Amino acid sequence: MFKLGRVDKKSSSFTPIVWVVPSLERIGKTDKPRSITRIELYVDRGEYEPFQVVVQAPHSGLTNVKVSVSDLYGSNNQVIPKTNINIYREHYVYISRSSPNFQESINKSLGSGWYPDGLIPFVDIVTQKPSTKVELKAVPFDLNPKQNQPFWIDVFVPRNIKSGQYKGTFNVISEQGKAEGKILLTVWNFELPKVPSLNSSFASWIAKTKRTHEELLKHKLMPRDIRQEDEREFIDKWGLASKNLGYWSGANTRTCQMKPAPSVKDVQAAAAHHYSEILLYNQTADEIDHCPVLYKPMKEWARNLHSSGITNLVTMTPVPELYDDGSGTGRSAVDIWVLLPKMYNATPYRISEVLQKGDKVWSYNALVQDEYSPKWEIDFEPINFRIQPGFISQSLGLTGILYWRVDLWTKDPWNDVQTYSSENHDYPGEGMLLYPGQQVGINGVAPSMRLKWLREGVEDYEYIEILKHLGYKERALELAQKVGRDWRNWTHDPKVLNSIRQQLGEEINRLSSRENYSNSP
Repeated sequence: MFKLGRVDKKSSSFTPIVWVVPSLERIGKTDKPRSITRIELYVDRGEYEPFQVVVQAPHSGLTNVKVSVSDLYGSNNQVIPKTNINIYREHYVYISRSSPNFQESINKSLGSGWYPDGLIPFVDIVTQKPSTKVELKAVPFDLNPKQNQPFWIDVFVPRNIKSGQYKGTFNVISEQGKAEGKILLTVWNFELPKVPSLNSSFASWIAKTKRTHEELLKHKLMPRDIRQEDEREFIDKWGLASKNLGYWSGANTRTCQMKPAPSVKDVQAAAAHHYSEILLYNQTADEIDHCPVLYKPMKEWARNLHSSGITNLVTMTPVPELYDDGSGTGRSAVDIWVLLPKMYNATPYRISEVLQKGDKVWSYNALVQDEYSPKWEIDFEPINFRIQPGFISQSLGLTGILYWRVDLWTKDPWNDVQTYSSENHDYPGEGMLLYPGQQVGINGVAPSMRLKWLREGVEDYEYIEILKHLGYKERALELAQKVGRDWRNWTHDPKVLNSIRQQLGEEINRLSSRENYSNSP
């Protein structure tokens, strides 16, 4: 949560022009500057809170520009060190062929043009060392006259910090002069859990590395396939919640055939190698709504998985034929039904049926498949990425999100993001939430702004969940529905979302402070 504050300062016509904006805005290359240089942030412990600093060059241009932030100082010698604050230079990519729009679209592509998306880190997040001699460098840099360069700033609040207000500054320095602004951070008196309440499954295909999986976990998203030897560290450090067991049936939207189910003995042997703290699921089949011939073999897969304590996850619409796996327990053959928004809207009564049975329902996103729901292509408004995992998921009783791929890279991914095309339509950024790290000098991957917005959505979900657990479920869902009631009815206005998020935080803070006071000796 944030508030903006104006700081009136006289500046030379040759010095950097600097202002701040909240995270749910994109700044164009030549947008007009603003006079806001103070940001007020509201956050709880264990949470990331982002904002953006924008630098515009005067008519003379700027050379050797650098950006820095100070420690954030509170009362009683409390300090949030600047090592908890990550700065990225936002990298512009050009969309030459925009996403398609339906004739009656109420959620439209913004069209072709330049978009900030890839985030170039100032330092390698793991080594905390700056990158040198690289193709794309964060700082220092030169800036052409009247051009903008935005920076993404992530503040992480330690879990052991005291609540209260913290103050600091950011500074922009160039050979032509300098500018600065103020950061006011209020830490509320509650804490986000390490393990997110919203589960997820995000797959990588070519960058199946520990660094890739760590980057997803830092953004409160669960990698689908991780190495067994990394599990313990990921559980303890990042709150790993779930993992795919890895048996694949071969059934998907292109084929209605399944391999024979693995034996109970084989599944049990595979499951024995994993830790009990995490949910072990098996993503068995993908988009098989048109394959009723698979109902019988799906039940066999389900029985063998269930006998070994494994949850069966399938992307498909619930069907009564799979409400019983045939084992005599009455358990559904599918435990986690994963649906696109259009699949949900086609059969909402089926969703109610499986939820009443105790099954889980997740959502997923791909391409542009309807005229109303949030989209994850680069050329859509930022709120699209945040509102699905958070407010809409809570309003509809969904407990997870899935994405098919995060590393669909072109031959030149930092400059070409036309990642996917089908039937003469383009979907820029589809399947690509991360950028390869080599060009920016890191051993791993770099995040996109879209990945950051998804993380904020997971934290939105958590706020609502916390208020529910404090005994105010109706109030929590009432607030959630004001932002995103369902797939068709959700706000496109970031101010509405941020206002409700602020209300959630203030109510949780008040209730948590009261509870802590009542439990004090």
